[in-house]
Amino acid sequence: MDIAEQIYQEAKRLPEPLSREVLDFIGYLEAKHGLSDTPIEDLKKAQETTLGPIWDTPEDEVWDDR
Repeated sequence: MDIAEQIYQEAKRLPEPLSREVLDFIGYLEAKHGLSDTPIEDLKKAQETTLGPIWDTPEDEVWDDR
């Protein structure tokens, strides 16, 4: 079994939110190493799914308009 297959097998076992984090991390690695032509804004949008609940909290509402 090659490494891509091993990653796939491990990712299949994860709950959906964690699978999204793995996918976001793969996008990060692609961007970091110049393997992707995806603009950085697309990567930021991808992170919103995973990090949205962390970024959007009642105690942080003071920063929403900045």
